[in-house]
Amino acid sequence: MASDACVSKKAGAMALTAVAVMTLTSIPAHAHPNRSTGRHPALAAAARAAAPARRRRLPSGLSALAWTVADADTGRVLAARNPHRQLAPASTLKTLFAVTVLPKFSAGRVRQVGSEDLAGLGAGSSVVGVRQGGRYRVSDLWHGVFLRSGNDAVHVLASMNGGWSATAREMQQTARKLGAHDTTVKSPDGYDEPGQVSSAYDLTVFARAGLANADFARYCSTAHARFPAAGGATTEIENTNRMLVGSHGLSRYPGIIGVKNGYTSKAGNTLIAAARRNGHTLIATVLNPQSGEVNGVYKEAGALLDWGFDGADEADPVNRS
Repeated sequence: MASDACVSKKAGAMALTAVAVMTLTSIPAHAHPNRSTGRHPALAAAARAAAPARRRRLPSGLSALAWTVADADTGRVLAARNPHRQLAPASTLKTLFAVTVLPKFSAGRVRQVGSEDLAGLGAGSSVVGVRQGGRYRVSDLWHGVFLRSGNDAVHVLASMNGGWSATAREMQQTARKLGAHDTTVKSPDGYDEPGQVSSAYDLTVFARAGLANADFARYCSTAHARFPAAGGATTEIENTNRMLVGSHGLSRYPGIIGVKNGYTSKAGNTLIAAARRNGHTLIATVLNPQSGEVNGVYKEAGALLDWGFDGADEADPVNRS
């Protein structure tokens, strides 16, 4: 059953769902699933902590298969639907890739791309235009990852990190260390592969961990950058996150930070959106809206962020563990 809930200071009817008091794993964390139930520690704790709460009306028109809206500073999940439903994540999984790999290489390090770096690039992959034989700074490659969702840039960085399979294994380990137990990594770029899944909860955990890193926060909030082109020239690339840039009929969302959008035929549209207003930073993660509306994933994320900011001063977590 879908589960929507929130918690406010105004006492009301007994909470009908444990999601109301769910808390994201702290960063850093070494959480483990509940040994007897297999549930996430936060969710298991919430189930034991029945507490008075009243639901604040959620935005209308939410059609995503799963979503969360959470406080990035405290880790409180303010509301959620199917937060642990395992779904194809598309390029939102690049947040976990960045959390795992970004700290390892200095921004100014240069890589000359060989054929092995681009081996196995999936047919139809989104690319930023990395060329064999080209020389790229690590910062260029991360701009390719965050702005253009470039799977070619991911392949080069993964090659620098010991290879595609080794990076997938390391990402899996990182997910577990962060207490994210819904995620199975098969392809570090988020490309559809059998068995590759994540959840709105886990992706929010990855975004929160990433935003604690100043480099991650800078890359994920960059709207435009210069990228190396043939002959020593550069070309301007624009972030495909319409909520960040303000494009395709959307205005830039007030206070937007980033984080990452994605799309594949299996995953549908996916988005992790973080914004900051009046001293509060919130993260809305939206997976696979079903409405069919143009820009639906951005509109639903924006509505959730608006809802969260409107009640940010009222929210009072029941479970602080």
